[in-house]
Amino acid sequence: MRRSELIARIRTLETDQAARAKTHRARSKVQRREAEAAVQDREARLRAILETAVEGIITIDEHGMMESVNASAEKLFGYQGREMVGKNVSLLMPSPHRELHDRYLDNYLRTGHAKIIGVGREIVARRKDGSVFPIYLSVSEVRLADRRLFTGFIRDITERKRLEREILDSSEREKRRIGQDLHDGLCQHLAGIELKSQVLEQQLSKRSRVAAAKVGEIAENVREAISQTRLLARGLSPVTLDSEGLMSALRELSLNTEKFFGVVCDFKCDPPVLVPDHAVATNFYRLAQEAVSNAIKHGKATCLSILLCEERGRVILKASDNGAGFPPKMPRLKGMGLRIMQSRAGMIGGTLAIERNASRGVTVICAAPNKDAAYKTKRNHGRQK
Repeated sequence: MRRSELIARIRTLETDQAARAKTHRARSKVQRREAEAAVQDREARLRAILETAVEGIITIDEHGMMESVNASAEKLFGYQGREMVGKNVSLLMPSPHRELHDRYLDNYLRTGHAKIIGVGREIVARRKDGSVFPIYLSVSEVRLADRRLFTGFIRDITERKRLEREILDSSEREKRRIGQDLHDGLCQHLAGIELKSQVLEQQLSKRSRVAAAKVGEIAENVREAISQTRLLARGLSPVTLDSEGLMSALRELSLNTEKFFGVVCDFKCDPPVLVPDHAVATNFYRLAQEAVSNAIKHGKATCLSILLCEERGRVILKASDNGAGFPPKMPRLKGMGLRIMQSRAGMIGGTLAIERNASRGVTVICAAPNKDAAYKTKRNHGRQK
């Protein structure tokens, strides 16, 4: 090939290569624009989903700082987004969870043991105006290349809790009515039968000792029926809550548990705790009653303890047992009894926790504000003025 032909061939190749490069750049530019448009479209869809979601959605980093909030979360808590982003999520929690949140998060990052992450839970939250309301919170974890994010999905369950409270209140009233009817009605009728049996026994003793003995057995059976009916009435409507308070009712629950189930059941309350609000006292009693029943029926416990105390204006009830306990993975309050316990705790503005003991068995803990403590504080403040 002559030199001129070689130069012409090279120039042709250069021209073709330049054309191909130009075409490639044009295609790459189009592809890049299409990719950018696709990313923007996905981001727009995601923003639209987040902003129109009924549930509040909040994203936090590993330090608990809020990175994003949607419109529902703003409406739920009464804040503007700019007031939340960059702040610790504990801003949305009442005490004592506000002070303990960072410790919870650090413990999870250190041990990997999750109490809320991946597990939906009913808790209480705090609005901008300071009001507290119940929510259902579920948290998911997102692992990125160099860090982790946590996304919380929040649903206001105030209306549901109100309906649950009405149902439980109605059930409680019906229990009290039945208890009172048993105590004031059936027990009185049985007492009348016992008295007539005793009179008949005396009359028959002069004619036939055998017949008198039979009537005496009937009177004894009636007395036993009266005793059992009174215990049933007391269980449905613990009258000691009205006359002697929660401490006496729990003490009687402990004694009856030992008597009828043949187990050890210890009750401690030192110093005394006064709970004047009947609804609060009743729900605490029912919680203890349910915890004791579960421990014996399901946990096969032989030793139980009930503790009632007060700390910083909050009444705390702890019911522990040495039973079989729960499996390694704690339950998610699926059982009707556990769900009712959760509802009762929510009704009195409290929290419910179920923990495995170090050795065996479980401890049920309920803590709720004591209106008696609030009343005393207000009264003492008034006196100081």
